[in-house]
Amino acid sequence: MRIGLGLPITDPHLLTDWARRGESAGFDTLALLDRLAYHNPEPLVALSVLAGATSRIRLQTEVLLGPLRSTALLAKQVATLDIMSGGRFTLGIGVGGREDDHAAAGTPVTARGRLLETQLTELRRIWRGEPYQDAVVGPRPATPAGPPILIGAFAPAALRRIARHGAGFLCAAPLPWADKLVSTVQHEWTAAGRSGRPRLVCQINVALGTAFGPARSSIAAYYGRDDWGVPIADPAELVDTVAAYRAFGADELILYCYADDPTQVDHLARVLGRT
Repeated sequence: MRIGLGLPITDPHLLTDWARRGESAGFDTLALLDRLAYHNPEPLVALSVLAGATSRIRLQTEVLLGPLRSTALLAKQVATLDIMSGGRFTLGIGVGGREDDHAAAGTPVTARGRLLETQLTELRRIWRGEPYQDAVVGPRPATPAGPPILIGAFAPAALRRIARHGAGFLCAAPLPWADKLVSTVQHEWTAAGRSGRPRLVCQINVALGTAFGPARSSIAAYYGRDDWGVPIADPAELVDTVAAYRAFGADELILYCYADDPTQVDHLARVLGRT
């Protein structure tokens, strides 16, 4: 099972330090959240900077809110990032459920599923070099037909979308809730005639040592509630949780770090035996 880092979102100046430490420590992926009506960095722009600061580690949005963006511009941005990172980018995408994000973008929140469904089809066509609105939108991505797409979802209609458009499932649900979601995704995958199984990427919140207080505050501000997403702070619990996700069959586990201090990377690496 691969292990990635979900980067903190409150101070973009620190992200290159996080990225370099993460790559040096042997982590597999750098992931970034997406909001519009919030003070987080725009993930495609930020990951483009991090692509230039690293050479091996993969880059991933988790999840990018696709309906908030023009399809043609999104296709161009993703293709450019894929090229300039040497094919290291994975597009994690979803609809988003915050009404303020959709209000700021001018997109109807009630139509977000339909918008994403159309967008996913059109992105692939653009990346194959097919005309879009009577124009060819380049450049072509480094990865043939575009980078891997992982879809974040909870609702049944959104879970079905994974089999139609995705390479895998971004599962943000806690492990006790995840089994039913994963089973639904696998059922839809098989029913769609796709071979093998979808890639499964899960996530947990972590904050070791003195990072716990700042992380808890950042999570509460991000979600607008202080009883959600309490980070794992005990090293032994973290080791056990990672082992549980490995046994569950996750292909990758993203450790979300909401506290800004980049030395958190070193602490996590030591606890997980990555250095």
